[in-house]
Amino acid sequence: MSFMSPNAAAWRSMRSDRSVVDRRVSRETVRRVFGFARPHRRLIAIFLSITVVDSAMVIVTPLLVQRIVDDGIIAGDGGLVTRLALAMAGAALLSAVLAVFAGWFSSRIGEGLIFDLRTQVFGHVQRQSLAFFTRTQTGALVSRLNNDVIGAQRAFTSTLSSTVSNSIAVIVVGIAMIALSWQVTLLCLVMFPILFFVSRWVGARLAGLTRQQMDGNADLGNVMTERFNVGGAMLLKLFGRRSEEDDLFATKAARVRDLGIRISLITRIFGASMMLVPALATALVYGVGGHLAVDGTLTVGTLLALATLLLRLLGPLQGLSNVRIDVMTALVSFERVFEVLDLPSLIKQKHGAVALPRDAGRLEFDHVSFSYPGADEVSLGSLENLARTESKERPQVLTDVGFVAEPGQMIALVGPSGAGKSTVTHLVARLYDVGAGAVRVGGHDVRDVTLQSLEDVVGYVTQDAHMFHDTIGANLRYARPDATDDQVWDALEAAQIAPLVRSLADGLDTVVGDRGYRLSGGERQRLAIARLLLKAPAIVVLDEATAHLDSESEAAVQRALDAALEGRTSLVIAHRLSTVRNADQILVLDGGRIAEFGTHAQLLDGDGLYADLYRTQFFTDDAVPID
Repeated sequence: MSFMSPNAAAWRSMRSDRSVVDRRVSRETVRRVFGFARPHRRLIAIFLSITVVDSAMVIVTPLLVQRIVDDGIIAGDGGLVTRLALAMAGAALLSAVLAVFAGWFSSRIGEGLIFDLRTQVFGHVQRQSLAFFTRTQTGALVSRLNNDVIGAQRAFTSTLSSTVSNSIAVIVVGIAMIALSWQVTLLCLVMFPILFFVSRWVGARLAGLTRQQMDGNADLGNVMTERFNVGGAMLLKLFGRRSEEDDLFATKAARVRDLGIRISLITRIFGASMMLVPALATALVYGVGGHLAVDGTLTVGTLLALATLLLRLLGPLQGLSNVRIDVMTALVSFERVFEVLDLPSLIKQKHGAVALPRDAGRLEFDHVSFSYPGADEVSLGSLENLARTESKERPQVLTDVGFVAEPGQMIALVGPSGAGKSTVTHLVARLYDVGAGAVRVGGHDVRDVTLQSLEDVVGYVTQDAHMFHDTIGANLRYARPDATDDQVWDALEAAQIAPLVRSLADGLDTVVGDRGYRLSGGERQRLAIARLLLKAPAIVVLDEATAHLDSESEAAVQRALDAALEGRTSLVIAHRLSTVRNADQILVLDGGRIAEFGTHAQLLDGDGLYADLYRTQFFTDDAVPID
């Protein structure tokens, strides 16, 4: 009997988790569990039928032993002994066949449930708003898709089958033992309350310790996930914190080690108890039953059958003594999965949403105000290792922002850090929903259009272009899976990076590494632009796409951007003001408001915030004129 359980259940609150033994699983959770099992009900019925038959066969061999000894060996009937021995072999063969079929059905049911749960959770998480991912720890979320899903699956495989088989075995063996000798059976049953009390004592302690151990393992997983990706490894090496990181990991690993030792000790105590009780019960059977056999009340075959049946009764009783813990653990795993599935996404496609045409190039912000959502709206405390309650007061990030970008125009966003520039770009593709006002694309409020059509119309290039750990070709075709090689190479040519890709030994089949870190920043940016060109969106959003590049890389990327922006509406965040001199309109944001707007020349003439930013960036000598 294994006592290791999946992660303990976590409340939706921002506080610490509760133990399995303290958790009350609602009837609604149980109802939903059976709902997940409904598609597999035929397989489950066959599986349980096989399990019942196999469990009932537990008494066949002991009863055959009784016949062999009493009617065969003692009576001197060799033919009967042969026939009964063959019957025992046949029963063993049948039991083995049933076990194989039960295992096959168990796997079909279990893997089917894992598939259903994982695909539902994965699909639901993908549709969460960006705010969800800014708070959630990746390791904790992955744990839900692995540990808790597998724990939930156990409810319909190992837990269900063991509960049914153990119950049938206890009933059948108990009836057989009482039929053979009710006196010996009652004396043996006096020993079994010891099993019950020991199991309760062990269960009460193991549930809490196992929860702590699983939380500790999840914490270790989060540390490794953050430190083993390229960004985390680079940060560690740049700051030289190896010793501190070793100590941090060792502290967390030591906690898991100590919990493992305590769990092992308690499990050993339970195991020793489980060995002691059967030994005492067996001694009682042979002691009392032996005297009855000497007196002629019992036959020798009956005595051997009772002893064998007793040993076959102990395992099922032990299993049933822990059934509450097993069932609760499985149900709590389901509840943790449902916790994720029940978290609503802030970004939903409304019923009756319309599809945007691919050439919808007009962009309008109509008196837009916005505040980022709070943790209670987008997050689960159990998915945040450092979750904290937050104040209800959330600052206004954007206030009454309004502008229009006609098809083909470039709108530049400039301003100091924290002015709200990136927030404006996030609202275009509806990564967040506005608090007041409206964002319109092609004349339609983005909340009224289908998400897929909006994603098709709007394309992004950010300052940190993300690449999957895959080939160059696969990363480019992420924007357009059906793109031909010729179309991919055309995009690479326009992005000013085709010569580099041709120079690589594997060309388009070159693996870019984790997050594309085998490439330079400028190369990643140009590949991101090529990916954008393959997508061919009507509206392009550039979030400081050249902010962290050297002059040579910036020049190459800028030439690629010129090709990407040609004929398209563009919204550009500019860190370097030299890149937006030719914008049709420049919006100067300050404190979430549009402080100024106009062309480059108009804003310089206005001698306001833009002019101050321009002077700071380009002039070291006050005598140099502004032009």
